[in-house]
Amino acid sequence: MNIYLAEFLGTAILILFGGGVCANVNLKRSAGQDSDWIVIAAGWGLAVSMGAYAVGKFSGAHLNPALTIALAMDGSFSWAQVPGYIICQLLGGIFGGVLVWLMYLPHWKATEDQGAKLGVFSTAPAIKNYFANFLSEIIGTAILCLAIMYIGINKIADGMNPLIVGALIVAIGLSLGGPTGYAINPARDLGPRIAHAILPIAGKGNSNWGYAIVPVLGPIAGGMLGATIYKVCYQGQFDISCIVAIVVVIATLLLGVALNKSNKSNDIESIY
Repeated sequence: MNIYLAEFLGTAILILFGGGVCANVNLKRSAGQDSDWIVIAAGWGLAVSMGAYAVGKFSGAHLNPALTIALAMDGSFSWAQVPGYIICQLLGGIFGGVLVWLMYLPHWKATEDQGAKLGVFSTAPAIKNYFANFLSEIIGTAILCLAIMYIGINKIADGMNPLIVGALIVAIGLSLGGPTGYAINPARDLGPRIAHAILPIAGKGNSNWGYAIVPVLGPIAGGMLGATIYKVCYQGQFDISCIVAIVVVIATLLLGVALNKSNKSNDIESIY
């Protein structure tokens, strides 16, 4: 299988199962309606594992632009392939969102809550504060990418890596997912959010584009930070890419401060 097709299909599988569990929990008259947070965390963990098992031997199953950039930073992946991977991951996210919509077709009209419908496709903060929301996504994604890199260098039985990474996603969801819904993957949020925007979903409301920068830029900065920590602590290197990563993280947090100050809807909550 072509590596780019593999990333497209793997990301679509990720969103089909991950967005599917959100639909099962959020939408009215679904069998899983109002299930606990642990169901969502477990569903997303298994979604990552299934996507990785499906295409891992073809493309490495990045399924995440933040991870693709992080692996390019540590030298284990070619920068020349980064744009193609990211484009296919994003397209896979859109396609996965369409599949979730089709799967739950009669339930959109039955669900009046616009936020619940959007929550099937994308993340939103529990408390809106751009600085804090960026920080949560940066930390969560840094841990994700750093852990995946360490998993990769350990001698683990063949075929077990996707399950271990899935368990990692569950752990992040249960422990760190509360503040922002743990996007930790730009394609996981932006792709389905685009699907939400273009699909004829009954009574869907807006796609909350004002927040969309957080689950896109935050994970990218976090992935770069995770790669920097890995390079410094494991590879004993500190090069220009590490400096760039630190600058990106600082710039992202400063952007969060600026967005808080410029927000005109008065819905930003103070962290003090």
